[in-house]
Amino acid sequence: MSRVSAFLLAPVLSAGVLLAGCTVGPDYRPKAAAELGVPDAYSVTPETKPEDLTRWWQKFDDPVLGQLVEQAAGANLDIAQSVSRLRQARESLLQNRASLLPTVNGSAGYQRNENVRGGGRSFTLPDGTVVDTGGGGANSFTLGASASYQVGVFGEIRRTVEASRAEYAASGYDYATVLISVESEVARNYVLARLYQQQLANARASLAIQDDNLEIAGFRVQAGLVSSVDAEQARAQRAQTAATIPSLDQQYAAAVARIGVLTGQAPGTLRTMMAPAKAIPTGPAAVGVGIPGDTLRQRPDIRSAERALAAATARIGVAKAQLYPALAITGNLNTNATSIGNIGDAITGSLFAGLTQAIFNGGRLRSQVRTSEAAADGALALYKSTVLTALEDVENAVVALQTAQERERQFAIALDASNNSAILSRSQYRTGLTDFTTLNQQETALLSARNGATQARADAATALIALYAALGGGWDSTVIPEAPQSNPEAR
Repeated sequence: MSRVSAFLLAPVLSAGVLLAGCTVGPDYRPKAAAELGVPDAYSVTPETKPEDLTRWWQKFDDPVLGQLVEQAAGANLDIAQSVSRLRQARESLLQNRASLLPTVNGSAGYQRNENVRGGGRSFTLPDGTVVDTGGGGANSFTLGASASYQVGVFGEIRRTVEASRAEYAASGYDYATVLISVESEVARNYVLARLYQQQLANARASLAIQDDNLEIAGFRVQAGLVSSVDAEQARAQRAQTAATIPSLDQQYAAAVARIGVLTGQAPGTLRTMMAPAKAIPTGPAAVGVGIPGDTLRQRPDIRSAERALAAATARIGVAKAQLYPALAITGNLNTNATSIGNIGDAITGSLFAGLTQAIFNGGRLRSQVRTSEAAADGALALYKSTVLTALEDVENAVVALQTAQERERQFAIALDASNNSAILSRSQYRTGLTDFTTLNQQETALLSARNGATQARADAATALIALYAALGGGWDSTVIPEAPQSNPEAR
């Protein structure tokens, strides 16, 4: 740019920079816990020091569970989609940041003109010689540069960048929310698979005893000690127990298939890995829940809702700026020469600064402001709702864990008593001291107590998983998730 153009542009840019400090719209202020209706402590558990829940699945001390959860974190397709959305949000932020800087374009051209026919001249020299001169050709070289700058006098560009930055952070927290959900879903289905394995074992153990009872009843019928009613009761009881096995097989297969899909694999991939029966994983008896304020910092969905509110607040400023004048500055330099050597001999330039102001639009712009304000109000309501729902999740999970642990203790007593009663009834039936109806009742009670104890153990593990998820465990809450860099070779 020539010195004259630079001299003309400098005061305009300076004025634009000064005016750019006039940013309209409300400045975002984070809400205090009291404004969100957050209590000082949970009502269902005493205040405890919060734990590090980044890798909570390790607290179950089950290597297979840990392997599956970590495999899902790296291969789950829902997580892959959330990463894609996070990358899009990052690129949107970069694009909006670029609007803060001038746009510069360059151009270059070459043109060659030739006379195809005519255009020549003839000259007669003193000695009588005639010389013909053709029209010849002509070269033309051009170079140019242009620049444009949208000043954003009333902060519309900066507010847009502010909103994009908040939306990028919200997308990061959304990714963490999906990650937590997938991790807990893998663990929950793993517990279900082990539960069904245990219930199958219970059914087969009862089936073996009932086969023995059926044989004893048959012998007693043949000996004339009892009627055939005993044998028919024994046969009916065995069939009813056997009928539960296919249903349990189907439920077990569904849980294993679900884990396979959650880990980014075909449904049947994990059948061999999960086939060896293992006990239902047991975690710690208690969890350091902390206070509700800790949950607000740990839960990514709450932090996402807060960033969404910040973005909606910034969008109000973007809408309000449309009510005020917009300043745009453009300039260009051009040169035209017949040869490369003298390309810089003649340079022309121009500079233009223009203001535009909406005069009449039927109230559309003010309606857009009100729309943005309504969106911010909705974002605030969603933020408050997310906070209260998160606290509800924690309290429900705490109560579910406490009740499941109590049920587990009571079922242990019931199982011991039912086992003793069944052993005694079986012995008495062999010796003819009791009837088969009493034995049948005791055997049914034993199977029910076994399944009840197994279910309570699984419920306790499931409640513990739900509590870890409700507290926001499964990600590093000290770091805002960032989008990975694109890998062109992966496409």
